[in-house]
Amino acid sequence: MRLEKKATIASSSVAALLVFIKLGVGIMSGSIAILASAIDSLLDLIISMFNYFALHNAEKDPDDKFHFGRSKLEPLAAVIEGTIISLSALFILYEAIAKIIHPKEMQYMQEGIYVMVASVIITGALVIFLNYVAKETNNMVIKADALHYKTDLYSNGAILVALFVVSFTGEQLVDAILGIAIAIYMIYSAVPIMKEGILMLLDVALEKEDVEKIKTILEKEEAISTYHYLRTRISGSHIFISVHAVYKDQSISLYDAHLIADKLEAEIKKLFDKDKKVHILIHMDPYDDLEINEEEEEW
Repeated sequence: MRLEKKATIASSSVAALLVFIKLGVGIMSGSIAILASAIDSLLDLIISMFNYFALHNAEKDPDDKFHFGRSKLEPLAAVIEGTIISLSALFILYEAIAKIIHPKEMQYMQEGIYVMVASVIITGALVIFLNYVAKETNNMVIKADALHYKTDLYSNGAILVALFVVSFTGEQLVDAILGIAIAIYMIYSAVPIMKEGILMLLDVALEKEDVEKIKTILEKEEAISTYHYLRTRISGSHIFISVHAVYKDQSISLYDAHLIADKLEAEIKKLFDKDKKVHILIHMDPYDDLEINEEEEEW
């Protein structure tokens, strides 16, 4: 089983455990902050299960229906995850404002503190594991999951502090104000996740630094006089690169031209991490047909 899948199973298991204990104590105590955290954990569970589904299907080989595979499931999962986080944040915001307007005293404070201490410890361990997996695999879905649980860790820590403050001071508004802060922070953390996912769904190009490195490899090849139509796009863990390479020798054999193209592909693939699946298409031109192609595109 891939390390990414193990990470989603671990996050799903942790989320299920946290939902069970937080929801019970949140309902009994009447704490908006704990209830908000329970709802967030429930959404974590749904998201982690969907992430497992996305990773499982994204790695399937191309078939008759999906000629380029299903790699776009990864950025799609990130967009859905960010959207769910934002919607849950809006619900938490609504509940917090309602509590400010209609104050309600919290109960079972000691149980709430115990639950949040356990949540901080469990979530902290999960974040460490997810960060390790994200660093090892550079997988977008795991990165989003790690960032999501990191926000959970911060919010759980803040809730724990708030429970201590309420238990010592008796000021109930602290709970509602913290709920608002958590909601705002959740939305703030969701925006980058959704942005990156949407860009990938729109076939965003590689970073300029990577494109320049590709250009350097092409320009260093002595058998090539020039190149054009260098295009790149990212789709989850897949990278697609295409370029027209113009050979100096117009009478070069197909065999020799192919050998040079293979060498260029190998050098370009070395620019990226091994976990990335790089697909390169080099159109071998015996002469510069840029102007002809541009005229055809205008038509």
